[in-house]
Amino acid sequence: MKNLILLSLLGFFVTTCQKPGPKMNIPMPEAQKIEKTLEIHGHSRIDPYYWLNDRTNPEVIAYLKEENAYLDTMMSHTSALQEKLFEEMKGRIKQDDQSAPLLNNGYYYYTRYEQGAEYPIFCRKKGSTDAEEEIMLNANELAKPHPYFNVGDYDVSPDNRWVAYSIDTVGRRMYTLMIKNLETGNTIATGIKHAEGDVVWAADNKTLFFTTIDPITLRSERIKRYSVGQKGNAVEVYYEADPTYSTGIWRSKAHQYLVITSRSTLSTESQVLEANNPTGKFRMVHGRERDLIYHITPYHDKFYVLTNWEAKNFRLMSTPANATSKTSWTEEIEHRPEVLLEGVGIFENYLVAQERTRGLRQLRVQHLPDGAEHYVNFNEDAYTASIGANAEMNSEVLRYNYTSLTTPGSVFDYHMSTRQTTLVKQQEVLGGFSSDNFETKRLFATATDGTEVPVTLLYRKGLKLNGKNPLLLYGYGSYGYSMEPRFNSNVISLVERGFVFALAHIRGGQDMGRQWYEDGKLLKKKNTFTDFIACAEFLVKTKYTDPSVLFASGGSAGGLLMGAVVNMKPELFKGVIAAVPFVDVVTTMLDETIPLTTSEYDEWGNPNEKEYYDYMLSYSPYDNVEKKAYPNLLVTTGLHDSQVQYWEPAKWVAKLRNFNTSDNMVLLYTNMDAGHGGASGRFRRIRETAREYAFLLDLAGTKK
Repeated sequence: MKNLILLSLLGFFVTTCQKPGPKMNIPMPEAQKIEKTLEIHGHSRIDPYYWLNDRTNPEVIAYLKEENAYLDTMMSHTSALQEKLFEEMKGRIKQDDQSAPLLNNGYYYYTRYEQGAEYPIFCRKKGSTDAEEEIMLNANELAKPHPYFNVGDYDVSPDNRWVAYSIDTVGRRMYTLMIKNLETGNTIATGIKHAEGDVVWAADNKTLFFTTIDPITLRSERIKRYSVGQKGNAVEVYYEADPTYSTGIWRSKAHQYLVITSRSTLSTESQVLEANNPTGKFRMVHGRERDLIYHITPYHDKFYVLTNWEAKNFRLMSTPANATSKTSWTEEIEHRPEVLLEGVGIFENYLVAQERTRGLRQLRVQHLPDGAEHYVNFNEDAYTASIGANAEMNSEVLRYNYTSLTTPGSVFDYHMSTRQTTLVKQQEVLGGFSSDNFETKRLFATATDGTEVPVTLLYRKGLKLNGKNPLLLYGYGSYGYSMEPRFNSNVISLVERGFVFALAHIRGGQDMGRQWYEDGKLLKKKNTFTDFIACAEFLVKTKYTDPSVLFASGGSAGGLLMGAVVNMKPELFKGVIAAVPFVDVVTTMLDETIPLTTSEYDEWGNPNEKEYYDYMLSYSPYDNVEKKAYPNLLVTTGLHDSQVQYWEPAKWVAKLRNFNTSDNMVLLYTNMDAGHGGASGRFRRIRETAREYAFLLDLAGTKK
């Protein structure tokens, strides 16, 4: 389950070197066994570690702390290496950096960091980037009393006077809503808790809309309205009664509409309200239908509609704003079997389509008055490009983002009429980094059913294909999230020492179109696992690596991937990192009180139906642990994880210890102060990464 960690996990790997430390004769933690029988469909499962499902139990907390102490002891010989890695990765960061400024409603907005600070400072300048800086929010000050801190969202009122923002101080996606007067600096504590994180101003400069969550299931289920200075509770304007859907609210680009969107895996529904009528009634765009997904973009007196209606890879429609049922939709961009239409950006005179062909994104620019089209040119074989933040409707400049495994994250302004490109901001990488020292390549492995699966590689120039290179293979393969080749300065530490870094673009993502996703979920989920194994075997066969130095990593739903492949092919990997892994699939998907369960039946299946129960049971990592020689494993979790509950990896580790026939390590780390994304703060996160890199490098026996 379990997707929010995906992008951060790409920063998750690698660095210096020494031979693996000596085995230590210290007792491994042993979780108490209290058998619990779980029965459905006439089938019984015995779970001896079910008792760990209670974070209020002092014995559970004591066990997790014991595991952390054991990990520290087992990795104590790498402490110097961990510190070296931390300093090395930290040394690549320009600590006093800031984002590209974005013009919105007369102000240039940007985020900056100060030397040594963990958290960002949210700023703006009026009218010009040379104007005096105004600090809206200093997250470092706000975070001082808290071991964990995150600003979920912020929105500035149309009159530029107020900023509303949400904060999470636990890591469980339960936000508190705050309002600050930007003229006086005074902050209003609204008393609103259990917010989802999003916050949107109406056009009257005093009314806020936001989403609240169920405190048990964490489902985003209610939209509420609140006015500055209001006494009493916020007013509920919408309740999403279907437990398989979640809901949220946003404002259209031209600030014309407020939009409530309800979504499940296979269906969406939108309602709209004029932003200048905040107490009015939202009206339906088109009612929900099974397997109908649509996303609207208001444009003057019509809506553009991106939809999969009779279009597996999506097409673009338009409809009058006063007649929005799909019977009124007319086609603007046709469906193309070879092209996935991912999204659109709308300007006064231009429409930009974000498309994906053969696994790579393209940006197509259309001049609306005459229909003329062209593509933005990109020169690398493997890269990631996307429509960026474009707040102003009446502009001829497209801001887009670009990166690759060798190109640091970059922000460009593209003049759509002259086709001139200006680099606005590129991530500055310190420590002597030069992209000229590295190469990236895209290859194709062949899956068991003959399907070609892309693999993207990063390595230092001059690599010898002798089968001796340590290699880290990363995968995800769920929710239709494509595995984008993005720059990560941390990975340079690995590649500088002879590692190959590889991304497996396996089914379950949308790398090769919508069918790629559908062929890796529900009753086809095992394609995700066999694709990953095929990529690993291909890299061995082509002598990029060898099982003695081959490593794998994945997190969340990618942690499920790790659990499945080590059950299926444990001998293929020297070591595996599984971050916040979704490994107890059947038990979790049978428990409707656990966050995200009901909303994800269309992703994994509903095990209350026997066909899905049997299939899920056949691959669920926890249920399929058996006596065999498992590779070295480092498993991580967060006590307050809202996506994958901490007890899944804790139970999995306990069971692996009982069945593992090898002498390889099985280690568990629980961040007792964080949730799904790990530690907050940019340097605290690097500390955790340094531990994981040291685990890999110690096993690889890499020498400087």
